[in-house]
Amino acid sequence: MKLHAFALVPLLAAAASAAAAPQAAPRGLQPRDLATLDRYSSPTLSPDGRLLVFARRVVDFDANKASTSLWIEDLFARDAAPPVRLTPEGWNVNSPAFSPDGATVYFLSAKNGSQQLYAIPARGGQPRQLTDLPLDVGSYRLSPDGKRVALSLEVFPECGGDLGCTKGKLDERAARKSSGVLYERLFVRHWDTWSDGRLNRVFVLALGEAPAKAATLVGADVVGDVPSKPFGDASDYAWSPDGATLVLSARKADREEAWSTNFDLYLVKADGTGPAKNLTEANKAWDAGPVFSADGRTLYYRAMRRPGFEADRFALMAMDLATGASRELAPRWDASADGITLSPDGRRIYTTAQELGRHPLFAVRLDDGEVETIVADGSVSAFALAGPTLALARNTLRTGDVIHATSPDGKAPLRAITPSAAEMLPDVRFGDYEQFRFVGWNGETVHGYVVKPWNYRKGRKYPVAFLIHGGPQGSFGDGWSYRWNPQTYAGQGWAVVMIDFHGSTGYGQAFTDAISQHWGDRPLEDLQKGWAAALAKYPFLDGERACALGASYGGYMVNWIAGNWNEPWKCLVNHNGVFDTRSMGLVTEELWFTEWEFGGTVHDVPENYERFNPARHIHKWRVPMLVVAGQNDFRVPIDQSLSTFTALQRRGIPSQLLYFPDENHWVLKPQNSVLWHDTVNAWLHRYLGQ
Repeated sequence: MKLHAFALVPLLAAAASAAAAPQAAPRGLQPRDLATLDRYSSPTLSPDGRLLVFARRVVDFDANKASTSLWIEDLFARDAAPPVRLTPEGWNVNSPAFSPDGATVYFLSAKNGSQQLYAIPARGGQPRQLTDLPLDVGSYRLSPDGKRVALSLEVFPECGGDLGCTKGKLDERAARKSSGVLYERLFVRHWDTWSDGRLNRVFVLALGEAPAKAATLVGADVVGDVPSKPFGDASDYAWSPDGATLVLSARKADREEAWSTNFDLYLVKADGTGPAKNLTEANKAWDAGPVFSADGRTLYYRAMRRPGFEADRFALMAMDLATGASRELAPRWDASADGITLSPDGRRIYTTAQELGRHPLFAVRLDDGEVETIVADGSVSAFALAGPTLALARNTLRTGDVIHATSPDGKAPLRAITPSAAEMLPDVRFGDYEQFRFVGWNGETVHGYVVKPWNYRKGRKYPVAFLIHGGPQGSFGDGWSYRWNPQTYAGQGWAVVMIDFHGSTGYGQAFTDAISQHWGDRPLEDLQKGWAAALAKYPFLDGERACALGASYGGYMVNWIAGNWNEPWKCLVNHNGVFDTRSMGLVTEELWFTEWEFGGTVHDVPENYERFNPARHIHKWRVPMLVVAGQNDFRVPIDQSLSTFTALQRRGIPSQLLYFPDENHWVLKPQNSVLWHDTVNAWLHRYLGQ
């Protein structure tokens, strides 16, 4: 079949047209470029590995919104025609999946007001609505035979499987003239949303010619969010090969939920009958990502071992479902696995994990736990495996996500299916970059990256943006970001320095562990030594003209630097950063985070919260600071940013507050993103010049 024969516009036509147009004068990456770039994601393969479907997100900047469509390519076609659009114009869709026979592509869309499940022939045609439920479908997974679907719906627990009950309660609440809400336990708000009492729960329904209007609740006695909120997805539940059961990953929604990371795996019947069986009750830490073996005898999953620690290492596990015995598959591999995809022959697990400032794709052999690197460079953000094909989305510090195809062993050349940022922006020059190493805290090796300005010339010196990552268990490595992107600073004519201090991920679990209860000393030592090492190694860095910037924990570190290492900096930028660690321990929503990081509760160990508290050092602040705050940030609530700004203003330090009433911990809306970048850049220009 030749999918390129559709009467649709090929994906690369616009890129080819841009390349053929007269070249504009070279320039650096600008904020509006970043906000309006097309984004590619969700590589999905037909079972035979022939057809590749992926998502393309396009921004309407004037309307301040984005829409996503699905595109398809026949990877076996001899003429290598470009991908064509599969879903119709005007449809905003997500979550593609193939039917078991590869003839149909499923997806979610709110085309008719409520997000429901749809199907479209892979050869092209019109979408067909498969569900017409009174509630939005949040996620879904097809049964192995393709005749049923498990899906998640947000319902009131007291309504059980009665979807009309939940819809009626929502309508009743909307009609009330009073707005007060009474709470009896924590998690009154999470990430950016106030709780209304609903939970994500899994339902099963049969697929037919007419849209399904009802579904059966499974795991009725598993009272918790499946998928978990706010970032869980369909990988939180899985079908058994025979379609008789599912496994759900859930944390109980009880009074301890706000300080617990105890997710368990529950085996439930697909017909909704009988009690759930807790498969991992013995492990009081996090169990996640269930995947059945082809014969249904083994359950693969990921597990942490330390309760309450969200950044613990996720080990790959295998459970014999007949005996309940489990074992770790690769105990010598000191990495935290992101997910589980079984190879077609069932002999390997494919997974991504952070490693030394990159995010490669690995294959772990099930027989001996040996780990092979399949794709080493850059950051693999998503992948799919079927037949003779491996499809993946990969990015670097110079590109957005590019969809590639290769062989399952990664030895075939990566074939780019979608354009890179450079192809979409032919007049933009991106800053070259390289990784460097130095000796940090405790005499241990620490890594960092330096990015040159877009207009770099040998022999010149350039102002520096010193970026500090959040988490703190995170990393600024060889990957592309649509929020904190080093190329936007290189695009202004500045160099960039980033340090993966102790606490960063991808350097072994002991390195990650080192920051807990040490927020202000070990990472600060790494940042200081990394700054000195970068200045010594790269003569183009102007150490006399530098600003430090960070968000979340990076914002905390900016506040800490303001009182404990303010000599090098001409200015500071603090985005949603922690100001008062003691207050943070009582106002943030995920209490397991602060209670692990500071070794207990505020009332049990108040001295731990005060040890590295930036609020105790504001008398030493002197450097001008820009503060950014989002009203709907419940992770580092707005009182932290307002306190920072108040302290600056009362001390008479030049300062600004950029406030977003409609953003959370991140700035996501296209025009808000441009305003954020423009404001930050203007602040740096004021103190660094060009």
